Amino acid sequence: MITNQPQVVLSGLAFGESPRWHDGQLWVSDWGAGEVLTVDPSGTSDVVARVSSFPMCIDFLRDGRLLIVDSAGGQLLRREQDGSLVRHADLSFLGSSPWNEVVADSRDNAYVNNIGFDFPAEDPAPGFVALVTAQGIASKVAEDLWFPNGMVLAPDGSTLLVAESYGHQITAFDVTEDGGLAHRRVWADLGDGTPDGICIDAEAAVWYADVPGQRCVRVREGGEVLQTVQLDRGCFSCALGGADRRTLFMIAMQWNGAEASGGPERTGVVLSVPVTVPGVG
Repeated sequence: MITNQPQVVLSGLAFGESPRWHDGQLWVSDWGAGEVLTVDPSGTSDVVARVSSFPMCIDFLRDGRLLIVDSAGGQLLRREQDGSLVRHADLSFLGSSPWNEVVADSRDNAYVNNIGFDFPAEDPAPGFVALVTAQGIASKVAEDLWFPNGMVLAPDGSTLLVAESYGHQITAFDVTEDGGLAHRRVWADLGDGTPDGICIDAEAAVWYADVPGQRCVRVREGGEVLQTVQLDRGCFSCALGGADRRTLFMIAMQWNGAEASGGPERTGVVLSVPVTVPGVG
């Protein structure tokens, strides 16, 4: 099933990523500009934080404070209520390769992944997922992931899903009582799909962004494709939001390889399309 034609919500991003729907607004990280933005339904944007880092993914603690991955500094930052940025956790001792996605749970544990190699300068190597506890203590909880990218927790917090871009699959872990990860399994074999950012809906289906495929795809556990939104540029991430959580927001950009993209032309956009099944979490 092909959904309606996507509409442009915001254009002019240098390298958009990591959309989150929070407090009635879409939050987006512009890696190329080193900015975290809020975007209202009319497309008006405001800069709420600046961090000179690439990548620079985001998520939220229970009290609404923003977490920002400072990959360049090897830290997980926290934005306080007054707008100041403080160190939430040191990640540098676990690995020097780029830190990527972050997702926080209802206990204020945060999961942050590391791709495992210097993309695109080095040959691919396996990455890992780290757990950061509410007290800011970091440790590895899963390894041997091939370019770990988007992550999402099941609404009840029982399962963590990780998109393996180079593995062409979504991998699932049970979340243990202490925040650890167990019972690893393939949640969906995506064939030629290359998953980047992901989000989950009320039917436990997952939308995944696909850069080389220039699309956003909805799949259920096992890999059956339920819907596809075809785009004219690489799709890097996605989120379900809007007043009724029935708007699929997609972050997309012209992609000609890491060294040829994200330049001064600023082809990054936020796109939206209505969907039937709302987001959760």
